[in-house]
Amino acid sequence: MANTYIEYLFKVRPLQPGVDILIAELGELDFESFAETDHGLQAYILETNDRADLLDEIQILQHPEFTITHIKSKIDPVNWNAEWERNFEPIEVDGKCAVRAPFHPKSDAEYDIVIEPKMSFGTGHHATTHLMIKHALRLDFENKKVLDMGCGTGILAILAAKRGAKTVDAIDHDRWCYENSLENVDRNGINNVTIQHGDATLLGNTSYDVIMANINRNILIEDIPTYANCLNEKGILLLSGFYTEDIPAITEVCNPQGINFIMNFEKNNWVACKFVKN
Repeated sequence: MANTYIEYLFKVRPLQPGVDILIAELGELDFESFAETDHGLQAYILETNDRADLLDEIQILQHPEFTITHIKSKIDPVNWNAEWERNFEPIEVDGKCAVRAPFHPKSDAEYDIVIEPKMSFGTGHHATTHLMIKHALRLDFENKKVLDMGCGTGILAILAAKRGAKTVDAIDHDRWCYENSLENVDRNGINNVTIQHGDATLLGNTSYDVIMANINRNILIEDIPTYANCLNEKGILLLSGFYTEDIPAITEVCNPQGINFIMNFEKNNWVACKFVKN
């Protein structure tokens, strides 16, 4: 039997860092998926986990610097395949990487990635995923150990594997994303990607040559020291999920860790930055 979800539709002013903070706080509860909108945020939780006092612990809702309102509604079980078949258009990045659904014809692009996104984040349509793909197409993954943090659909992990990575770890705290990544890795015939459900606390002393994290500003700032500890000398750190004006704040956290800003791509004020560890 399909699960029934509750959608919380938030209007947030100012949008940033309001939305980032709200996602971080809701993520500590049982919310499973998020989608940013022009006015705020959509957040989804199983009906069985919803309760009247659910938002009482969300501090930003009481903060005087933010105006946040919400409405909620029941989302009836749907056929996600049919939904995405109706709404998901294939994309191409730099003429080299195509991202399509299973029902689209095979692409002639060098890297043809098949994604069934359902409600997970990361189809290439959002600016941050598109920009991370641009970076990834310019990196040397051959025989590298790679981490895709906040993997969403698993699209970046799949691309790294297709481009010659030795092993790829992909982690997401959202169970929907975790399960969707498992499906998509299998769908693309990838056998050297390990998907885990959790957060940066799973990393321990594991070392990587390339770390990709497309999450949000606040979580990145909190987790960058952990990434630095896991990044090999001369390792590459790709970060996205924030705006152009956030680059100084991100760089300020990276520099004391011996991680230096190299360059960034920008689209619609979203950025993806490349850093290198000394």
